[in-house]
Amino acid sequence: MSLQKRLQSVQTDDASDTATRYQEIKTNAKQGILERVGFAEVAHIATHNDPLAARQELYPAVEAVLNADIHQSLSQEEREQIVQEILDDIVGLGPLQPLLEDDSVTEIMVNGDNQAFFERAGKLYPFESSFESEEQIRIIIDRIISPLGRRIDERSPLVHARLACGYRVNAVIPPIALDGPLITIRKFSDRIGSLGELVELGALPQWYAQLLSFAVRVRMDIAVAGGTGSGKTTLLNALSCEIPEGERIITIEDSAELKFERHPHVVRLEAREASIEGEGAVSIRDLVANALRMRPDRIVVGEVRGSECIDMLQAMNTGHDGSLTTLHAGSADEAIVRLTLLARYGIDLPGSLIEEQIAMALDGIVMSERTAQGKRYVSAFVGVSRAASGGVELHTFVSFDAVGPTWELIGEPPFIERALRAGTLSEEEVCAWRASCPS
Repeated sequence: MSLQKRLQSVQTDDASDTATRYQEIKTNAKQGILERVGFAEVAHIATHNDPLAARQELYPAVEAVLNADIHQSLSQEEREQIVQEILDDIVGLGPLQPLLEDDSVTEIMVNGDNQAFFERAGKLYPFESSFESEEQIRIIIDRIISPLGRRIDERSPLVHARLACGYRVNAVIPPIALDGPLITIRKFSDRIGSLGELVELGALPQWYAQLLSFAVRVRMDIAVAGGTGSGKTTLLNALSCEIPEGERIITIEDSAELKFERHPHVVRLEAREASIEGEGAVSIRDLVANALRMRPDRIVVGEVRGSECIDMLQAMNTGHDGSLTTLHAGSADEAIVRLTLLARYGIDLPGSLIEEQIAMALDGIVMSERTAQGKRYVSAFVGVSRAASGGVELHTFVSFDAVGPTWELIGEPPFIERALRAGTLSEEEVCAWRASCPS
C-alpha cells in the first residue's frame, strides 16, 4: 500500500487533513536535510553532479533524517517511497520524475497544480500524484530551462525547450495560462532507431520500408508530413539511418531531438532564442543558410514551420539532394499548400512561382498517421514532380487504408528504374524487392 493510501486509511474524515499530513512529512524531511547537510551543499550536489550520482550522494542523508525524526510507524516500503519522492523534488522534476523514467509514457501534460495527465499507447490517463503548489511547478520549469539559458516570466510567459535526454518541453505561465502554470513534455522512444524497428512494431510492411530505404539511398528530397503526435520525428530519424555512412549530415532543429548514434559523421545545430537582453537569437533560417557553407552531403531539418522553408527548397535545388524534413499536414495536397504558405514568409513571390520551386526541389512526401486508437502508421508515399502546365503534380506510389490496416503499391516509382540504370541500386536487390511487393 502506498504512503498516501495508508494515510487515507487512518482515522480521519477530512481528505485535506490526509494530504496536509503527507506534505508535512515531506516538508519536515526536506527541512531536516537542509539543516543536516546545508542548503549550499545540497544545491551544489544537485546542480553539479549527474542526477544518478546526486541521488546516491543525498540518499543517506534523507534516510537518516527519516530514521531519526519522522514517524517510526512507517514501514520500510513507505520510507523508501518518501525518500524517492524527496530526491525527485531535490534532484529531479518532482512528481513528474516517475513518468519521465517510465518508457511506456509518451507524453506528460500538467494543467496547473490540480490536474495532470499522461499518454500511454496513444491514450490519455489522469495522473494521480499532485503538486504541492503552483510554485513547485514553476521551480520544475526553471530547473528545465535554466541550463539552456532560456527564461520565462510575465514579459515572456511561454518557452519551448528540451531536457538533456532530448525530450521536448513546452511551458506556459500566467497571465497567458489562466489556470496556473502548464507543462507539456513530449518523450521520444529510444527503442525506435530504424525502419526495421518500425516494421517490427507494425507501422509499415517490410516491402514499403525497403522502398523508403531505396528513396533515401538514391538521394530523393523527402518531406515527412502528418499531424501532431503522428510519429513524424521518429520516422524522420529512421529514414536518416538509411543515409550511407560515407556522407556528412547536418541536422537543424528548434530543439535537438534527432538521434544518429549509428552514423559516424553528423553535425548537430540547434536554434536559440534571444537572451534576457533581447540579443543572440539564432533562427532555423539562419542555421539553414549557414549549413550551406559547411560542406553538407545531406541537410536534415527537424521541422519546417516558417520562413526557413524557402531556404530549404533552395538548398534542395542547388546540389544538396537527399535532404529530409518534416512539416504539419494532413495529406500530400495539404503539404504542398503549407509549403507554399511557409515559403511566402521568406520571399514575396506569387504562389505559382513558389509551386514551381517546390516541384523542382521536392521529390516525395511520406505521410505519418495516428489513428483514433493511438496507433501510429507510415501511410501514403506520394511523388512530387512538375506538371506539364506548370506547378506541382502529385503521384501516389503507396496508398494506405487504416481499417485493415493495409498498404497497396499503386505504381513503381520512376526513381527505381533510373537508379538501376545509374548503378545506384543493384539488379539483385531491386528484383528481390519487386518479388516481395503485393501483387
